[in-house]
Amino acid sequence: MEMMDRLAKERRARLAAERLLEHKSRELVAAHEKLALHARALSDQVIEQRTMARNAVSENAALKGQNSRFVTDLDRAHTAAVMAERRLWDSVDTLRDGFAVFDACKRLVVANHAYRLLFGAAIAPGLAGPDALRLLIDDDRIDTGAEPATDWLARMAARWDSDPIPPEVIAFRNGTWIRLQDRRARDGDLVSLAIDITDAKAQQAALETARAAAEAANRAKSAFLANMSHEIRTPMNGVVGMAELLCDTTLTEEQRLFADTIRSSGEALLVIINDILDYSKIEAQRLTLHPEPFDLERVIHEVTMLLQPRARAKGVDLLIDYDMFLPTRFVGDPGRLRQVLTNLIGNAVKFTDSGHVLTRVVGVDAAGGCQLHITVEDTGIGIAPENLERVFGEFNQVDDAANRRFEGTGLGLAITRRLVELMKGTVWVDSEPGQGSCFGFRITLPVGEEVGPSHLPITLRQVLVVDDQFINRTILERQLVPCGMQVTLCRSGADALAVLSQDSGYDLVLTDHDMPDMNGIALAGRIRDGGWIMPVVLLSSNPAAAREAGADALSAVLQKPILRAELYRRLQSLSAPVPAAVPPAPQGTRPMRVLTAEDNRTNQLVFAKMVKDTGIDLLFANNGLQAVDLWRSFAPDLIFMDISMPEMDGRDAARAIRAAEPDGVHVPILALTAHAMDSDGTSIMAAGIDRHMTKPLRKSAILAALTEFCPAGVLAPEKDKGSNAP
Repeated sequence: MEMMDRLAKERRARLAAERLLEHKSRELVAAHEKLALHARALSDQVIEQRTMARNAVSENAALKGQNSRFVTDLDRAHTAAVMAERRLWDSVDTLRDGFAVFDACKRLVVANHAYRLLFGAAIAPGLAGPDALRLLIDDDRIDTGAEPATDWLARMAARWDSDPIPPEVIAFRNGTWIRLQDRRARDGDLVSLAIDITDAKAQQAALETARAAAEAANRAKSAFLANMSHEIRTPMNGVVGMAELLCDTTLTEEQRLFADTIRSSGEALLVIINDILDYSKIEAQRLTLHPEPFDLERVIHEVTMLLQPRARAKGVDLLIDYDMFLPTRFVGDPGRLRQVLTNLIGNAVKFTDSGHVLTRVVGVDAAGGCQLHITVEDTGIGIAPENLERVFGEFNQVDDAANRRFEGTGLGLAITRRLVELMKGTVWVDSEPGQGSCFGFRITLPVGEEVGPSHLPITLRQVLVVDDQFINRTILERQLVPCGMQVTLCRSGADALAVLSQDSGYDLVLTDHDMPDMNGIALAGRIRDGGWIMPVVLLSSNPAAAREAGADALSAVLQKPILRAELYRRLQSLSAPVPAAVPPAPQGTRPMRVLTAEDNRTNQLVFAKMVKDTGIDLLFANNGLQAVDLWRSFAPDLIFMDISMPEMDGRDAARAIRAAEPDGVHVPILALTAHAMDSDGTSIMAAGIDRHMTKPLRKSAILAALTEFCPAGVLAPEKDKGSNAP
């Protein structure tokens, strides 16, 4: 039992020992595994450290090589910078202009050779800029002109303190001119450039000399042109005036041809002179505009009437289409606008052998007034496309077989373009060969105040318009419809008679004169023969001949193209009862006294012949002194004063008269001058003259002046009885 207990106890002890051994074995295995893992980690760490050490060694070797390269590159860059700086300063030293740098304390840092030469050997780095300028003054190398040296130094010192620094031109005693241009840098340094402008100054002096010579030549040219104008116009006054008087006398056909040729040739010469003078004034920029209120429709009508004889001789109709809703009064220069229209319409008539020339005016509201579009359309020879750009050039005329027979200076359209541009407008042309041309211009003018009612009361309601041209019929319809009229259009006399046979209730027949098959006078006769009693008004380009041929059948004959206001007045007179005759106002008993100062005997004769039928009391003075004496003794109502006269000219005579006139007395003085420059007109008006008239004088202008300035209580000048004008 005891043995069994011992055996069991030993067995238990052996089992416990086995279990402990097994446990320790497992711990030993686990420790061994941990030791193996730690050994492996240490091995990996050692390998990594060895790798890092090898990499560090490699990087160290690379850094040593890179550092060596950096040092080499730095040495190379330094060498390049030194060489670049040396090249830069070598280049700067070769410059003709001076270059310098000053620090913020105005001390010189560096300067090139040219800058050092300007300021002399004493200038060196560290020298203050104002001290360098003082050295120039002390060495008497600077020419300050009328400015004292101390003031010049003070101004130059103050200049350095300004920002930005203004440029300064310095004159040296040796003839060199330098322009200093200084600019302040961001760090306070100042960069100074001394630019040699000696050559530029020499060129400027040469240009000033050339400009003075050109101005002297231009003044000489202007004086020559003015003198030429005077010397040519003075005898031309006699030629044209005598020719005009001769045409008013009884002549044979051959004599009238000769007289008309003399007059037309003289007027053509005056046109050439005027073109040359105008172009000269435009080139010298001495041509100025003189705005004033005017009636645009009337200006166009006056120009058209002036060109009517030339157009009538060729069988060309002159038409005006003025927009019914457009104002007629504007503010502008009517003289220059009349010149533009004369050039354009005159050219159209010149290059048109058949058909018509139509002046059309439309407009739109614009800032500052009304923008006007004025075109002149013709049915003439036209212009080839390759020549359109040339027509507005100076002295340019399209030279081809179609127009070689036309003469002129080639300045008319060039002057027209310059005048329109002076009015702030534009001009253009559209044309096709054989199809006619359309010249137009666009300007903007302020609208003037309308004078009087736009339409007079007209009671006519049904009007028959007869004209073979569609454009004429259309224009008349546009003018009549706004007056409340019902307009029927016919293109022939036969059509008009057919309409009247269907409806005889027309209040008026308005017919053209020249129509095929049956003209206007024949139509009026047929109307009267048919028993119709309505008024028949004839529109004719030759009213005098029309009145003689159809006096019995016609109620009125109106000049074509008719002014719209005149048409309305005539229609109003036909629609209203004839007012009772008003007895004429009593007139004075003495004739109008007129004094004319004119030293040229031919011009005296021309003037006397022009006014011989007016009934005035005329007296001539041969110079200004006689004019002043006769003014005192003759007491004229009007004085015509020539400007260029011996002993005392017209200006001085006018001044003497104005100085001696009693208070409240003013005799009108009209200057007669052959000069045509604007400056002449200004000086003439400054002498106390009321108006100036340019030679050669027109008979109509003299008669108009006599009528205008005839005082109350004096017999009015009689109208000319010898004129053949319609």
